Amino acid sequence: MDLAALRAYAAAAQNVAGSVSTGPAQEPQAAAGPDFGSLVMDAVGQTEASISTAENLTAQAATGQAELVDVVTAVAAAEVQLETVIAVRDQVIKAYQEILRMPI
Repeated sequence: MDLAALRAYAAAAQNVAGSVSTGPAQEPQAAAGPDFGSLVMDAVGQTEASISTAENLTAQAATGQAELVDVVTAVAAAEVQLETVIAVRDQVIKAYQEILRMPI
């Protein structure tokens, strides 16, 4: 799995979060919960950490320092997290494309 794509998503999310927070004065939010950008950044960070853990366990298994069951479990967990991030990305892109199609 390529971590470059995850790092690019994280950088893009940070850029968006930075541009949103430095924009013009905004109305106070009704809900005091975390914003969507921070949720996406957290998910991408957790996915990157999970993939890194799976890679480390794979390297340890190659040298006989880790059990194969642990490697398979870590790889499966990383795959599920990555698929979730990709599904969210696809839905965001789909929503953005629908907004672009709206008449002005």
